[in-house]
Amino acid sequence: MRAVRTTVRLEDALISQAKREAERRGETLTALIEQGLRLVLAQSRTLRQRELVKLPVSQAGGGVLPGIDLNDSAALLDIMELDPKDSRR
Repeated sequence: MRAVRTTVRLEDALISQAKREAERRGETLTALIEQGLRLVLAQSRTLRQRELVKLPVSQAGGGVLPGIDLNDSAALLDIMELDPKDSRR
């Protein structure tokens, strides 16, 4: 395996934290960065390989109850919190 030397710009706080972590692990900063890149690339591959899920589409009719506004989340919460036995509906 051939190593390539490159320059990257990292925030001071991030590089300081990475150096401390590498030291804590007894590794070089380069090894820690390589591990991080491998993890991110492996996750990216895993996400791409996932099978697409087809969501079912409801064929039921009816719609919402009269007076229900799906764009009014506060009113929806109030309605959902009502006791079904409450006659104010």
